[in-house]
Amino acid sequence: MTVLDRKLIRDLLQLKGQATAIVLVLACGVATFVMSLATLRSLELTQETYYEQFRFAQVFAHLKRAPKALAERIAEIPGVDRVQVRTAVEVTLDVADLAEPAVGRLISIPERPTPGLNDLYLRKGRTIEPGRRGEILINESFADAHKLGPGGRVAAIINGRRQILEVVGVALSPEYVYPIREGDIIPDDERFGVFWMGEPGLADAFDMEGAFNDLALTLEPGASEAEIIQRLDRLIEPYGGLGAFGRDDQLSHKFVTNELRELRGVGLAVPFIFLAVGAFLLNIVLSRLVAAQREQIATLKAFGYTDGEIRRHFLKFVGLIVAAGVGLGTAVGAWMGWGISGFYARFFRFPVFRFRLDPSVVLLALAISASAAMIGTLAAIRRAIRLQPAEAMRPEPPASYRPTSIERWVPRTLVSPAGRMILRRLGREPFKAFLSVLGIALSVAVLVVGNYTADAVDDLMDFQFHEVQRHDLSLTFVEPTSARAISEVRHLPGVIRCEPFRAVAVRLRSGHRTRRAGILGLEPGTRLYRPLDASRREVSLPERGLMLSTKLAEILHVQVGDLLTIEVLEAERRVYRVPVESLVSDYEGLSVYMRRPALNRLLREGPTVSGAFLSVDSARSAELYSRLKATPRVASVSLKRAMLESFRRIIAESLLKMQSFVAAFAAIIAFGVVYNGARISLAERSRELATLRVIGFTRGEVSAILLGELAILTLIALPVGLAIGAGFAAMTTQFYDTELFRIPMVIYPTTFAMGALVTIVSAIASGWVVRRRIDELDLIAVLKTKE
Repeated sequence: MTVLDRKLIRDLLQLKGQATAIVLVLACGVATFVMSLATLRSLELTQETYYEQFRFAQVFAHLKRAPKALAERIAEIPGVDRVQVRTAVEVTLDVADLAEPAVGRLISIPERPTPGLNDLYLRKGRTIEPGRRGEILINESFADAHKLGPGGRVAAIINGRRQILEVVGVALSPEYVYPIREGDIIPDDERFGVFWMGEPGLADAFDMEGAFNDLALTLEPGASEAEIIQRLDRLIEPYGGLGAFGRDDQLSHKFVTNELRELRGVGLAVPFIFLAVGAFLLNIVLSRLVAAQREQIATLKAFGYTDGEIRRHFLKFVGLIVAAGVGLGTAVGAWMGWGISGFYARFFRFPVFRFRLDPSVVLLALAISASAAMIGTLAAIRRAIRLQPAEAMRPEPPASYRPTSIERWVPRTLVSPAGRMILRRLGREPFKAFLSVLGIALSVAVLVVGNYTADAVDDLMDFQFHEVQRHDLSLTFVEPTSARAISEVRHLPGVIRCEPFRAVAVRLRSGHRTRRAGILGLEPGTRLYRPLDASRREVSLPERGLMLSTKLAEILHVQVGDLLTIEVLEAERRVYRVPVESLVSDYEGLSVYMRRPALNRLLREGPTVSGAFLSVDSARSAELYSRLKATPRVASVSLKRAMLESFRRIIAESLLKMQSFVAAFAAIIAFGVVYNGARISLAERSRELATLRVIGFTRGEVSAILLGELAILTLIALPVGLAIGAGFAAMTTQFYDTELFRIPMVIYPTTFAMGALVTIVSAIASGWVVRRRIDELDLIAVLKTKE
């Protein structure tokens, strides 16, 4: 072991408290990075493998009814690899353990298993047997929610008749990795299930012999998806085609992709903040270590040590701290990733999902941490190398002992001698004071950003489920029907208020930009579904034109007054040019609103409705649900209460689980920053404090000087840190700004208070540790003259 290596060990032992704090800060950033990125890569690999092995389709289309002979013409489209046609219908379910009606999506499959597109993975039981009508496979999430398995039974209203379906197996499909119903924003496993049924039985029940109403394609390598969709639309349009779409718009895949994008954003943004704080701390520690070791560095140079050897010595100091931080962070991140993968295994339905720690993730974490540390300490190392022996062996010139500007501002009669010492120190070394304030402020900011997501989610749930959606349930008819049907709905038991709506699927175009969306036609003066802006002000529906969500307007690059091309994806597939008359800020999906009468006129139809929003008497809800289950015209019922519960269980859990890790790390960082600052200040001023003890100052008076300075710096840093934290939160919010889901930039006062409180507690704990160190000062050793 060389002399410099022994010196390195002594330095680390002497600074073990500060070094440990920095290691913990770096470990927090590395752990978040490893957890996020390793989980992300595990998900991507699982998704890619599943899609490939079970032949997930690339283009999808729904239509009214077409002969199976059309499949041959579709297969002839240049670039089409494989075609799969089938029957898919939604039915009302009567589940024994559920009071309200549920919705089941029945999909036909061959009675004899053959390799095809969107193949099923059989989790339990067996496949359906030829000729056994009424046998079904059910998706795993619905089976788990109702504890159904092989041998279970489910009642369904099929084409107006109640039929008992027998469960023979539980299956997974790449088409329903995220099992969500069209039009919903979150899955409801209790009230939506996917059933696979033998093709002859399903075709017979819905008069689809020799026909289909749903298809899926895969493409040849290099084929143009847009061109194939255009040709496919022309072929299926005479048969009531609702517009073909690619995998990117397939609902399950879209939600999975959105979650991966959010995970990638959090995995990059949050560790960046943590590592920046760690690099900042390293810079402070190393800068002050160089200043304290001026004479040692000069002596080493005088004895012939080169600049390169001294550079390597300090780089080793940084490298050992970084290596310890990366090692600890990798271990903690792997443990956290393993834990969070269990959540994703419930969240996404893959046949197998295992957490894998890719070595490249660890190497990337090491490279980023080392780069951040090197950038943070480069200036300090450069100062050490530039020190000339003759200059460095002389003590630093004493400070000028004139009254500082701060002392001139504060009357002497108002400040004690200890207070004047504190003010004088801050006034003479403003840059060091600034760095200390910045370090503490960053710890406050990390605490704020670590807890704000809970506020945002809470505000989002209140906004969406209490302010916008004021109904208790919504029902949708099997087909758009005359508004006269609403009179029957109003007379159902327990209905207090009923407001009809018209919903139509459309493709929106602005230049070369397109998006699939749905126009929701609401009643003028609607009270049960109120479009609100981000300030929670009610926005009036335009008389004739469209009201778009600001996110959709941003995607299509349109603004108020622009004309938007609308292709209606039902009936005659007419195309219209409609003006955008207003915009509304919301947090869910890509919204398009119109007045229902205006939408009826646009579609050239009479007073037509797709469903209704209902406010109901909870005392009569069971009676209402019973009636709805037996109503063939009602295709589905959606309960706001159930949506809110699902939102809390799924979306809130996914965000808050991640955020709980961040908040815990933020608390560690806050203590690390404050403790580092206090210990460094003690190391720099130990001689001065010992002198005060010798000339008669008590331990309490000496401690008050150092701890008073820490208190002033902490109080100055608190408002600065809260402001920086709000900025970090706004930056992080951008990673949740997607087409499917957005969170508001909301930070409750309690979050600011918590950030300040944890920092103050950290300062008190650090002050207690420093006070003990002051009490233990060896006055003789400290006051020895430096040779």
